[in-house]
Amino acid sequence: MQRMRDVLRDSLRRTLRPLSEQDRLAAAWRVACGPALADHAQVLHLDEENILHVRVTGAMWMQQFLTMRSALANDLARIAGVPLSGIHFVERREEQSGERKPPRS
Repeated sequence: MQRMRDVLRDSLRRTLRPLSEQDRLAAAWRVACGPALADHAQVLHLDEENILHVRVTGAMWMQQFLTMRSALANDLARIAGVPLSGIHFVERREEQSGERKPPRS
């Protein structure tokens, strides 16, 4: 099974070559994370130091992403064919997501 996964990732990397580095990373995000995890974050941008900035949906998911940061960076770099210096996660605030906090009593 792992061998098949590696073949698919290599195939994706070849398919993504014509895209910009940021677009390659965004396309590889769901593959590297898996769909369940990827649904709780959004690739924002790749900065000039090759650090990928990602917005995460909440504190619980932030903790999950932080524990997987190194593995995700390695997988993304390999799948997208883009050297990454790291991943910087920011937590999406409720105000940004359109959600409202309950009023304080």
